[in-house]
This record gives sequence, structure tokens and C-alpha cells, in this order.
Amino acid sequence: MTTPTPTPTSGPVHDEPVGTAPAPAVPGPDALGAAGDLLRALAAPVRIAIVLQLRDAPRCVHDLVDLLDLPQPLISQHLRVLKEAGVVHGERRGREVVYSLVDDHLAHIVVDAVAHAEEGS
Repeated sequence: MTTPTPTPTSGPVHDEPVGTAPAPAVPGPDALGAAGDLLRALAAPVRIAIVLQLRDAPRCVHDLVDLLDLPQPLISQHLRVLKEAGVVHGERRGREVVYSLVDDHLAHIVVDAVAHAEEGS
């Protein structure tokens, strides 16, 4: 009895053309809306700077004023936007409110966006 000889192939067999991947699943409208709201909240240069400062350590408003060399009312206004968007939360410590990021993922979004912008310049 003879064994059939395998036929050589030039490479792996693919069901799809080389270089294409299946399309990722698209999240639902609620998730897409929430993502859009988050990105809008992060879309101001001052808010990006605030997130970059908060990724290293929680900070109070006067720390952010000193670090960013911006007026206190402006910092407070941007912190309010970030808080309403769920990006930061504040914890009262005596007479001060100390702000920190709600989630480390938020810092990654901002760091990646800034790195991408710096690559293009």
C-alpha cells in the first residue's frame, strides 16, 4: 500500500487575504457617547496639563496654579469640567481639596496623545 505524498505549500493557508484582520466589534451607542464625552473633557490644553500633573501625584489647586503658572480661577474652572466628566475627584483635607485622577487609564490616553503630537512636530 502506498502513502499519498503531501503536496508542498508556499506558506500558511489563510481564510482571509494576507494583511487584513477581522473588523473589531463596535461598542454600543452608550459606550461611544461616553467615550466622546470623555475625549471632549480632555480636549483643552489646560486640562491636558492638569491630567499630566495629576498622573504623578494628587495635588491641590494652589499646587496646580504654581506648577502651570495659571490663575487660580482658570485652574478651578478646568478642574470642575474634569470632575463633572469623571476624570478627577477631589478629597477635602482641612481647608484644601486635593485632586487626583479617577483612573490610570486616563493618564495613558493623555500621555499617548501628547506623544503622538510630539512625533508629528
